[in-house]
Amino acid sequence: MSSTEQIGSSGKNELRKSVPAHEEQVHADGSTDVYDNSPLSVFLSTFKAARTQWVARQVIIIISLLFRLGVGLGPYSGFNDAPMHGDFEAQRHWMEITLHLPMKKWYWYDLQYWGLDYPPLTAYHSWLLGYIGKIINPDWFALESSRGCENENLKSYMRLTVLVSEAFIYIPAVSMFIRYVIREHGLSPLNHSTATAAILLQPALILIDHGHFQYNSVMLGLTLLGITNIFRGRLFLGSIFFVLSLSFKQMALYYALPIFAYLLGICVKPRLNFLRFISLAVSVVLTFGVVFAPLLLRDGFNFAAALIQLKQILLRVFPFDRGLWEDKVANIWCALNTFIKLRELYSQKTLQRLSLAATLLVVLPVCILLLVHPKKKALVWGVSASAWGFFLCSFQVHEKSVLLPLLPVTLMLADSPDSNTQSFIYWINNVAVFSMWPLLKRDGLALQCVATVFLWNWLMVSVAKLPKSFFGKLIILLSYAAIGGLCILEATIPTPTQYPDIWVVANVTLCFGCFSIFTMWNYMQLYKACVEKS
Repeated sequence: MSSTEQIGSSGKNELRKSVPAHEEQVHADGSTDVYDNSPLSVFLSTFKAARTQWVARQVIIIISLLFRLGVGLGPYSGFNDAPMHGDFEAQRHWMEITLHLPMKKWYWYDLQYWGLDYPPLTAYHSWLLGYIGKIINPDWFALESSRGCENENLKSYMRLTVLVSEAFIYIPAVSMFIRYVIREHGLSPLNHSTATAAILLQPALILIDHGHFQYNSVMLGLTLLGITNIFRGRLFLGSIFFVLSLSFKQMALYYALPIFAYLLGICVKPRLNFLRFISLAVSVVLTFGVVFAPLLLRDGFNFAAALIQLKQILLRVFPFDRGLWEDKVANIWCALNTFIKLRELYSQKTLQRLSLAATLLVVLPVCILLLVHPKKKALVWGVSASAWGFFLCSFQVHEKSVLLPLLPVTLMLADSPDSNTQSFIYWINNVAVFSMWPLLKRDGLALQCVATVFLWNWLMVSVAKLPKSFFGKLIILLSYAAIGGLCILEATIPTPTQYPDIWVVANVTLCFGCFSIFTMWNYMQLYKACVEKS
């Protein structure tokens, strides 16, 4: 009897029989794929006859795009929330002003209404998308009169721009990184397909870019292209991609110090390579020059005007006047503020200095380790540790910024087949999504949040197991119990009028504790990667 007939006659029980609990396939190159009863393995077993599983990965990419389209059917940041609306309106407004105003006015125009506050590459990206959208319907981006536009066709177009941007930059970058890692470590095609699914179906990025509405995938994709090219020895190209990432969103600075330390390390070890150092410096300066030149030299070589324009861009990009934070976020400052009212006790300048000192205290050891031990695997852990340090300690952090430390962390699902490592990575991804729950709930994305988290964990159930150590199991189980308990309390108990932020504060405190524990564990992995013999 064929497998199809078995399924048709006996249902789910026969499906389990058609895919044994641990069915192995050994390839000609010696690599082994192990199929179990998990949903992902059952799916991949369909393609087990193929040596490379190329088709499986393409199907996974298509499924990941469908996930994004499904989330995009829901509401977005600021939907029906006049007068400022939200991030959706901010992105649309930037398309509007870059289309209709000369470049020299982009960073000066009506700053109280979503003034442009990202680096120039975001502005150029907005202009391109606005230009294409204007061809379809000029009313979507008419200067001033289009403010607050919530047309359904506009929503569809804007959602599509995020999807296309991700498909052209982030998804190819992920595929390139995984392909490099799989070949470098001699891992099997199943590892390749599993890692592709785990990274592309990660809920956090899908919910923020395709639900809340942003273009974080462009910045993350450019960063990943930079790291992958650095791994491949294409240092000049890698530094160009990373500068482009910085030029798209300033939050890529979370990665800058460890990447600089690693590149400097390989310039001086095992011996000084002055030519390499000069070529990297030239690539950085030239890339920044090309990105900023159209804005700074719009009026010709007028040094004074260019300096004024550059100062205004930097003031918009680094908004220190907004305070230590806007919305509550799971970092040290919001967690401490539950017990010590920092903004009432200290001036803004003092808080800036405290933030800078705390961030450097956490990040500088990472840089020292990478400078002394510039190893490829250590770089990924170092970038992750640095990003967690910035997220936990730096000035003016948003909930969405957790996407930055999540990128290198999640990449380790491809680079490290160790089950304990994977357990902690899946755990922190789930905690990170929960840390954004107040934001997603406010945006009306509760259903999308629950659905994507459930589907991701269900799909990865075979690899997202508990760690072997008792302490690791205890941390993960207790944190999940606390998250579940907090969700039940929030759903069943009315918010006390005297404590309107009680659930948000509880969320912040719990997630901060989890992030702190993970950061310390991340440091341990970094140290191991640095000192282990190559």
